[in-house]
Amino acid sequence: MNKIAICGAGPAGLAMALMLTRAGHEVEVIERFSEPAPVGSGLILQPTGLTVLHHLGLYDRIMSLGHRIDRLWGTDAKTGRPVLDVHYGAGPFGRFGLAVQRAALFETLHDAFVREGIPILTGRQVVGVRDIESAPVLVLSDGSTSGPYCLAIDATGSRSQLMNALCPDDVSVELAYGAFWATLDAADMPYEPNALVQRYEHASVMIGVLPVGRLTPDGREKVAFFWSQKIAEADRTRADGIDAWKARLRGYWPEASVMLEEITGWEQLTLARYQHRTLARPARGRVVFIGDAAHCTSPQLGQGANMALLDAAALAHGLATKANIDQAIDRYCRGRRNHVRLFQLFSRMFTPFYQGDSRALSFIRDQVVSTVARIPPAPRFLASLVSGTMLDPFSATGLKERDWIKR
Repeated sequence: MNKIAICGAGPAGLAMALMLTRAGHEVEVIERFSEPAPVGSGLILQPTGLTVLHHLGLYDRIMSLGHRIDRLWGTDAKTGRPVLDVHYGAGPFGRFGLAVQRAALFETLHDAFVREGIPILTGRQVVGVRDIESAPVLVLSDGSTSGPYCLAIDATGSRSQLMNALCPDDVSVELAYGAFWATLDAADMPYEPNALVQRYEHASVMIGVLPVGRLTPDGREKVAFFWSQKIAEADRTRADGIDAWKARLRGYWPEASVMLEEITGWEQLTLARYQHRTLARPARGRVVFIGDAAHCTSPQLGQGANMALLDAAALAHGLATKANIDQAIDRYCRGRRNHVRLFQLFSRMFTPFYQGDSRALSFIRDQVVSTVARIPPAPRFLASLVSGTMLDPFSATGLKERDWIKR
């Protein structure tokens, strides 16, 4: 049995804690907030992430809360021309996505975490670490320390202080575009029921509606709404007033008027900022990085939470199958390398076509890419891309993909 610290009680940290505790390790979680809580609006759980949740015994629970997604569909706001049309069914095995509220995913994992009785230290932020090569000791924000541990796992996200301190040569790139997000009632908004629907003008305007299910099995259905926003212009957008912003949005999507009536002030909208970074090696000594602390990018391919769950499963598998911790860390790093790098590459390639200032790239997207995407084998390629299965993601985790046909 190893004594292991997990920094961060988001989905990656909670999943990691469950896996390691069930494998017999002594786990301690350190969380900077006084109470662990979800951050963000909605996301799509791909077949990769759903397979990990199935392994954790949480599949039926999350399925009762989420909303099945079979299609990603986007059109030009002015002409109605298709810009994006991806069907999960174009790929094999009956795969699909499941859109959920981030709070639903968090509560599903957190409830299981509480049932396991895993120790957690809240209200303390990890700001440093000592003796990373053999027995990490974590330095906390109040000046105290925690440890030593056999292994420290950083799941604190894209702005991790440990990652910045230990990996100064792995540069993060702040992306120019982020997005305003809100979670709204699904009542009268006309949308395709099993699809992420988006509208664009060039690459500088992107509006989306994603049905994200409910927080409880008998709760009310919600949708996640987002508006692509250049970070440098966010303050000006707010200063112009909520009514001016809503009027602009209606010009692109008149049917959204019913949904917009729910938004009465900026406090209902969260501005998400994005970075792009891929650690060359997601470990320094016996400090290991998972999730956004190891690799972060824009949400264009919808892989963030799914990659984090795969990271947790791969590290747990390494610890279960290797003779010592250093070998387990090496197996994790090697096992996730190709899958992570491929999807980080595609995300970096595709993001400027959907969030950027280039009229040339949006023209290519509208006139060329959207046409080529309908010609075989492109539909199958796109289905595997959004499913997260273009390269085998499961061998490094020791998991077998769930049988989607049986549900």
